[in-house]
Amino acid sequence: MDKLPKVALPAIFILIALVILISKSAVTIGSGESGVLYKTFGGGVVTDAPPLGEGFHIVAPWNKVFVYEVRQQEVFEKMQVLSSNGLEIKLDASAWFEPKREFLGKLHQEKGEAYVQRVLLPTIRSAARSVVGRYTPEQLYSSKRDAIQQEIYEETKKIVDGQYIQLNEVLVRDVTLPPTIKEAIERKLKQEQESLEYEFRLVTAQKEAEKVRIEAQGKADANQILSASLTDKILQDKGIDATLELSKSPNAKIVIVGGGDAGLPLILGNN
Repeated sequence: MDKLPKVALPAIFILIALVILISKSAVTIGSGESGVLYKTFGGGVVTDAPPLGEGFHIVAPWNKVFVYEVRQQEVFEKMQVLSSNGLEIKLDASAWFEPKREFLGKLHQEKGEAYVQRVLLPTIRSAARSVVGRYTPEQLYSSKRDAIQQEIYEETKKIVDGQYIQLNEVLVRDVTLPPTIKEAIERKLKQEQESLEYEFRLVTAQKEAEKVRIEAQGKADANQILSASLTDKILQDKGIDATLELSKSPNAKIVIVGGGDAGLPLILGNN
């Protein structure tokens, strides 16, 4: 086998060096990611230019690219906080967030890649303690969860907005009270429900009694008016009309006008 020409060896070494250089210089940014460029001999983190977008990039081999996910992400946190009366409450919450893409260089320079642990989570814990401390266990258990969730979100967002983090939502997943407190609240809520049901039945019965009373009063008033309007003459005329109607029947009978009591007609039949 012939030996390689002497000129070929340097070319091979140069080719290998180029391959290594390109491999060190090539950076691929994936979907939903951005890259922060760090120039070793050019002032460090680049903050005055947009971060590197998705796709293939060539950078100097002595520089570095720090890749960040810029899609919406979710972080979970379990906390122990105190209510307004000092009882320990367990709170499970999660936050939807994303780094602000246009300030990614600042975020990397000032907070670093662990910005979630350094900034976001401590802020959520602080906001949760502050908000839950305003409410009683009864309020936390029943009607105030949505309000608590919104207040934690607002207090957290107010802080992290200035830390190059965009907070999209805070969700309170679960509120756990001490068992004895939970049982006491459930008993109280049950008693309140039973009291409301009793009051409803009482009001219904009172309305029904009032209805019956009004109907009875109406009948009494009608009878009183009728009694006041019935004179002997009117009764006599009504009796005559009724007797005449009876006289129209086919049965044999004799009608004597004025033969009865109070001058009413008298009917004499076969029987």
